[in-house]
Amino acid sequence: MATASKTLLEGVDARTHLAGSNQMEILLFSLGTRETFGINVFKVREVGRAPRITKTPNMPHGVEGLISLRGNVIPVLSLASFLDLENKPATMGETMMVAEYSKRTLGFLVHDVDRIIRMDWERVKAPEGLISSNQGLITSVIELDNGRLVSILDVEQILSNAFGEAVIVDIPPVRVEGTSSVFFADDSIVARKKIIEVLDKLGVKHKHATNGAEAWTRLQAIAAHCHQTGRPLREEVNLILVDAEMPEMDGYVLTKNIKADARFEGVPVVMHSSLSSQANRAMGKSVGVDAYVAKFDAEALADTLRPLIER
Repeated sequence: MATASKTLLEGVDARTHLAGSNQMEILLFSLGTRETFGINVFKVREVGRAPRITKTPNMPHGVEGLISLRGNVIPVLSLASFLDLENKPATMGETMMVAEYSKRTLGFLVHDVDRIIRMDWERVKAPEGLISSNQGLITSVIELDNGRLVSILDVEQILSNAFGEAVIVDIPPVRVEGTSSVFFADDSIVARKKIIEVLDKLGVKHKHATNGAEAWTRLQAIAAHCHQTGRPLREEVNLILVDAEMPEMDGYVLTKNIKADARFEGVPVVMHSSLSSQANRAMGKSVGVDAYVAKFDAEALADTLRPLIER
C-alpha cells in the first residue's frame, strides 16, 4: 500500500484549490492496532518502506534513530511509542511517512497506510473524552460514512514531547499608545501555550478560540458589540492570528469570512501554521492573509506581528 500512497501523493503541492473550500485531504494509516489514524496530506512528502535506521546514543523516547535521505540526515520517530494503545505490537512498523513540520523534515514509522480521503472540516470534531486516554495527542476525530472513527494526531505535541519545547528568548514589547489586543485561534494545546508566551512578552492582551467555527462566532459577537456601542473594532481587536488546520472550520475559510465582512476592514489577519511549504503560503495568500509565518519560531512570530500591531 505504501507504493500506491506515494503515487497518490504526487502533485499534492498543486492542490491549492482546497483553499477556502473548508476541506482537507487526509492520509489514513495504522499503528498496528484496530484504530485508524490520519495526517493532513499537505504535511506528507512521501511514503515508502522504512530504510535502515542508525541508532544513536541518548535519543529521546520515541525517536528510533537517524536516516540519510537524499543527503539530509533526519530523525525517525515511532508514532506508536507516544500513544497509549491497547494491544500495541512489539515492532514499530516497516512503513515510513516523510513529513514536513515547521521547516523540519522527519520520518514517522507506521505499520501501514490505507488511502487518501477528502473530508469537510465541519465533520472534524474535538476528541473530548479521548484527550485523557491519549495524553492530549489526538487533536480531532472524524467519523467516516461507514461509522469508522479516524483520530487526527497533534504532531506538534508529539514533537514537543520528543524534543522539548523551544525556549523563547527575550522579545521586546510593542511600542503603541494604550493597549493592544490579539485574537488567535489554534486547536493545538502546545501551540496555544507558545503563542500566549509570545503575546505576553510583546505586552499585548489576547483572547483565543480552539477552532475556526468558535473563532468566527466570537469575532462576530465582538464586532456586533463594537457596532452597538459605537466603538471602532480595532480598539477591541488589533490583529487576528489563525491556524490553517482546525476542526469545524479551517483557517482559510475563517480568513475568507473575516475579509468579506466590512466590519473587520483594517484588521490584519496572520496565518500561523506548521504547513510551511510555498504551496500553503500561496493558499493563504489566495484567501487574503496579510502575512504567513511558520510554526514555531517565536522570534519570527514576534517580528511578523509587531509591525502589524504598531502601525
